[in-house]
Amino acid sequence: MYTAHGKTDKNHLLAEHAPLVKRLAHQMKAKLPPSVEVDDLIQAGMIGLLDAVGRYEETHGAQFETYAVQRIRGAMLDELRSSDWLPRGMRQNMRRIEEAMSELQQRLGRPPNESEVAKQLKMSLPEYQDLLSEGGGHQLVYYEDFHDGDGHEHFLDRYCSDDESDPLQALMNTGFRSALIEAIEALPEREKILMGLYYEQEMNLKEIGAVMGVSESRVCQLHSQAISRLRATLREQAWTGAA
Repeated sequence: MYTAHGKTDKNHLLAEHAPLVKRLAHQMKAKLPPSVEVDDLIQAGMIGLLDAVGRYEETHGAQFETYAVQRIRGAMLDELRSSDWLPRGMRQNMRRIEEAMSELQQRLGRPPNESEVAKQLKMSLPEYQDLLSEGGGHQLVYYEDFHDGDGHEHFLDRYCSDDESDPLQALMNTGFRSALIEAIEALPEREKILMGLYYEQEMNLKEIGAVMGVSESRVCQLHSQAISRLRATLREQAWTGAA
């Protein structure tokens, strides 16, 4: 659709791709804690779509929908970061789990099971599993992971050699990608299958539960545990490589 001046009809693009914003918002919401409102994601996504419409003429060779998806998802992620949707206390609890896993991994020479992690944390198994459920939406990488609060270099900085570029992109272009693949391969088989279904097949928690024969809440626990294992492994690899 073009105007008499040959310019892309921006109103048409907005109307045509508004359903795309809702679809992406619901896809993202399925991977986030209940505290995140889908309407907030949709509102942020519409801002991203407006930005995409305004900038599209400056791009060359990209299909508009492909370009718009990037801008919409980026706007939603910015909204999540600004609202700090995983409380600091919960992030600290997940860090405790990571540290317990790392210590047990070194001591046992294998990935610890749930009972062993719970014992290390001085918790009952149900208490530990409840903690995993509360940490639903725990991510592999947070922006604050690049620096400790006191300004010292964080373990993720050791994977990033280009300070001038986007840090996440720099990570994926350097040793982080291969280290992540190696860490996923080291996961217990059940958690490795779950990660493949979740991130490669893009199945939601309910669908994964049906495939694995467990409840949706159990899938959430296993996902949180897998993310904690990956973070603990990557941290250990980074510091070992720097030694």
